Amino acid sequence: MAIAATSAATRAASSGRVYDDWVVRAFAIMTVVWGVVGMLVGVIIAAQLAWPELNLGIPWLSYGRLRPLHTNAVIFAFGGCALFATSYHVVQRTCQTPLFAPALAKFTFWGWQLVIVLAAVTLPLGFTQAKEYAELEWPIDILIAVVWVAYAVVFFGTVGIRKVRHIYVANWFFGAFILAVALLHIVNSAAIPWSGMKSYSAYAGVQDAMIQWWYGHNAVGFFLTAGFLGMMYYYIPKQAERPVYSYRLSIVHFWALIFTYMWAGPHHLHYTALPDWTQSVGMVFSLVLLAPSWGGMINGIMTLSGAWHKLRDDPILKFLIVSLSFYGMSTFEGPMMSIKTVNALSHYTDWTVGHVHSGALGWVGLISMGAMYHLIPRMYGKKSMYSTKAIELHFWIATIGIVLYIAAMWIAGVMQGLMWRAVNPDGTLVYSFVESVKATYPFYVIRFGGGVLYLSGMLIMAWNTYMTVRSSKPAVAPVPLPAHA
Repeated sequence: MAIAATSAATRAASSGRVYDDWVVRAFAIMTVVWGVVGMLVGVIIAAQLAWPELNLGIPWLSYGRLRPLHTNAVIFAFGGCALFATSYHVVQRTCQTPLFAPALAKFTFWGWQLVIVLAAVTLPLGFTQAKEYAELEWPIDILIAVVWVAYAVVFFGTVGIRKVRHIYVANWFFGAFILAVALLHIVNSAAIPWSGMKSYSAYAGVQDAMIQWWYGHNAVGFFLTAGFLGMMYYYIPKQAERPVYSYRLSIVHFWALIFTYMWAGPHHLHYTALPDWTQSVGMVFSLVLLAPSWGGMINGIMTLSGAWHKLRDDPILKFLIVSLSFYGMSTFEGPMMSIKTVNALSHYTDWTVGHVHSGALGWVGLISMGAMYHLIPRMYGKKSMYSTKAIELHFWIATIGIVLYIAAMWIAGVMQGLMWRAVNPDGTLVYSFVESVKATYPFYVIRFGGGVLYLSGMLIMAWNTYMTVRSSKPAVAPVPLPAHA
C-alpha cells in the first residue's frame, strides 16, 4: 500500500513545519478496513437471528461467539482507528507542531492492530471475561493499557510542545476521552489471573455489576461520545469553511458533559439488586445529560449558519451534519429510556438494540466516515476523494440502512415489552416467550436488510479509498487551521 512507501513526515513548504502523518494515514486506512470487517460480522449475526442454522453447527461461528467480536470490531477497531487517526491529525494542526515521540506513535499503531487481531482470534474461540465491551482476557487487557499509555504520552506531549498558547476545544475532548478511557479500562479490568487465558474479576456480585456498567456506559460516554465530539469540533468547521457557531458554548458543553456522564451508568441496572437510590442517581444524571448533549449538537449544526446551501452539493457535510442529528436523537432517547417507568417496558428488549445502533451507526459511523472522507485525500495530496458521486451514494445507502435497522428494532422492542407484560385476569401470562420471538421474526429480517445496506456503503467507501490512495502521493502541505485554532 501507499502507506508503506510514504515518508514518516509531511513537510509544510510554506512554513517549514514538519508534521508526522505516516501514523495518521495508517490509522485512516485501517479505519476503512476494520469498518468493513466489523459491519460484515454484524450482518452475519443479524442473519443468524433470522436464520439460526447459518452458524452451520460450528461453535466459533455461533451468535454468542461472534456478537462480542462484532461489538469490539466496530467500537475499538473501526471507531478506535478513526479516533487515533483524527486525534493525531488534529493535535498537530491545532498545536502547529509535529507529534511528540513519533516512534511511540508508530508503536500505538502496531500495538492497536495487534490488540484487534488478538480479539479476532480469542473471542470466536470462547476466551472471554463476559463483560460488555470488556470481554478480552487479561493478557490482552495489559497490552491495551500499555498502548493507551503510549497514546496519552504522544497526545499530551504534543499539546505540551505546542507553538500556540491556545488549546483548541477539539483537543479538550480528545484529551478527556484518552484520560477517562484509561481510568475506566484499568479499574474495570482488574482481575485475578487463573491461567494463560482465564481470569476472575477482582469484584464480586452487585459491586462487579456496578463497576461494569460504570465502565460500560462511560465507554459510550467517552470512547463513543467525547472522542467523536473532538472530531466534530474540527472537521465540521473545516468542511463547512465556517467558524464554530459558539466557541463559548463549546467550552460549557465540554465541562457539563464531562461532569455529568460519569454518574449515569446505574440506569443500566434498573430493577436489579443494585440499591434503589443508586438506580435513581443514575436516572437523574441521565436526564440532566440531555442538556449538554443537545448543546453540543446545536453548536455543531448551527456552525452551518450562512452556509446551509453547501449541504446540497457536499456529501461529506451531509455525513457530518446528519451524524449530529442521530447524536441528538440518541441522546434524547437514552435519558427517556433511563426513566424507571419507561425502562420497565424497554429493558431487555430490542428497543435497547435500536437505541445503541442509532448512536453507533448514525452518530459514530457517519461522523467517522465524513471525517475520513475529509482526511484521506488530504493525506495523499488530493483535494477530494476519487469519486464524489460514490460518497453521495454511500451517504444515502447508509442512511436508509440505519433507518430500516432502528425502526425495525424500535417496533420489535415495544412489541416485546408489551407482550411480556400482558397478563390474564388470573395472573398468568398471555403470551409465551416463544410467541414473542415468533412475532419478532419479520423485524429481524428487516434489520438484516438494513445491515446489508450499511455494509454495502462501507464497501463503496473501501473502493473509493483504494482508488484515491492508488493514484496519490502524500500531502506536501498542512491543512489550514480552523478559524478558532
